[in-house]
Amino acid sequence: MEVVKLGQTSLPLEVILEYLESLKTIYTAESYDLFMHNCNNFSNDFAMFLVGKGIPSHITSLPQDVLNTPFGQMLRPQIDAMMRPITQAPTPQPVQPMAPARPQATAASNNQAASSSNGSALAAYTGRVNNVTSIDEVDKLLSLAKDRAAIIFFTSATCGPCKLVYQPYDDLAAEAGSKCIFIKIDFTRADQSINTRYPNVRATPTFITYSKGSKQDEWSGADPRQLRSNVESLLNATFPPHPHLSQSTPYLLRQSQRPITFTKIPPLEKLVAKMGDVGKAPAVSSIVSFINTREKSGAIEAPLTELPQFANFLRNSTTQLPPEVLFAAYDLLRVALTDVRVAGFFAEEHKGATGTPATVHHMLKHVEALNESAPYPLRLTTLHLACNLFSSPLFVPHLLSTPLSSALISILTTSLLDDKHPALKASALSLAMNLASSNHQIRMKKYGGNVSHTLSSANELGDAEQTELLASLLETLGSEDQWSENKKMALIATGWLAYGADLEGELRDLWRVMDAAGTVGKIQASATDERMLVKEVQKLLEV
Repeated sequence: MEVVKLGQTSLPLEVILEYLESLKTIYTAESYDLFMHNCNNFSNDFAMFLVGKGIPSHITSLPQDVLNTPFGQMLRPQIDAMMRPITQAPTPQPVQPMAPARPQATAASNNQAASSSNGSALAAYTGRVNNVTSIDEVDKLLSLAKDRAAIIFFTSATCGPCKLVYQPYDDLAAEAGSKCIFIKIDFTRADQSINTRYPNVRATPTFITYSKGSKQDEWSGADPRQLRSNVESLLNATFPPHPHLSQSTPYLLRQSQRPITFTKIPPLEKLVAKMGDVGKAPAVSSIVSFINTREKSGAIEAPLTELPQFANFLRNSTTQLPPEVLFAAYDLLRVALTDVRVAGFFAEEHKGATGTPATVHHMLKHVEALNESAPYPLRLTTLHLACNLFSSPLFVPHLLSTPLSSALISILTTSLLDDKHPALKASALSLAMNLASSNHQIRMKKYGGNVSHTLSSANELGDAEQTELLASLLETLGSEDQWSENKKMALIATGWLAYGADLEGELRDLWRVMDAAGTVGKIQASATDERMLVKEVQKLLEV
């Protein structure tokens, strides 16, 4: 047996699982082919992400090499016949969580639904009561509740009073939704391990509550009113109420929060020709071939190229290419980022122990340093590239934290103030929408929101960056005279930035000093939906 050591990864498990989740769109049951699209292709992509190195070509090509032999050709019809029932079988439907009307379910029964990601696990275990029998199940559920609330109900089959709170407990679980995980333990069925962990629980019913991983309260007694009161106190302590949450904002919150991306592929030969001799580098030919194959035949037919070499080319391009044609190198990355595997690689391409995506950081900082002296094509392409970064959940924690966040805000605000190039302003507003949307979704986790596509490590933008972004948006809203798509985008981004913001923070101070409510209130929208959107954002800024 040949053993090839590829290296060692230091990526956290959460990041690895998120990347594997993204590959589901490429590696489907229908796309499997024993000779062309098999486990070797998957292993190659996975290894490239983990250590920046694919598996050797003589391994990835082995099935095809066998097929090309006379013996392989003889066996091909039989193998195809064996594989056909697998590749043509209907795609299994994902397991859906049970409706709240039937709230009780065992924790073990949901392991499959929970395994894909933290977000899907929360969907499977919240809004219902989880009956558990082992301490491992308890620990798993409490781990899921580390950023929200949890409550354990200790009962037993022989406890008559316990029955008085069964239905109220179920009702509270349905009402709390994703804010709290409800656990029920029947001592007559539970393992001894639970008794060992909770030796002081000697009476039933007993309740123990947790807030963000810390024990909050413990009490005994079958009083439904006390149970409801204590659960409400638990939720308020875990998710302090915010006045915005009680306001009606359906028009704002129903706006699509999918990232705005720029996926159009330019004529690649002409694009590469602009780079002259620099464009003849093997890394360029390789990535162009990858993009063409992916566009023509789909992602499954396009194995990953040597991405470290492409990254090295991109970093060198800022010194090897003049500013007037540098946009061509940036545009290659913009297009390549539409593939989740490429985006995942560049998101976790850390330089040393900084945790910052090295190539993307280098490219953004270069354009930021050029500022307004950067040629128009380079500025526009950089904005489009930056928008495409948001298509990968792995990028979001980096994009909302320094140094990438400060570079993005700087590039964005400079373009928002550019009245000479309308396309720059529109693209900058697209980037503002992506930043504000991601920031809003992460902020909502504080109030019990279940955001399945963001990593738990993601934090909001820094106060200084949020205020700089909001100030630019308000200036855009004040300077645009007539209602337009630009004004609508700026309004939505303003609403997302303001919604749920810290009432003691710098952001609120800014919108009050700048009379943001007055600025928004002057906007004259034509359609009814748009007028309602204006009113909702204005009310948020009046708080």
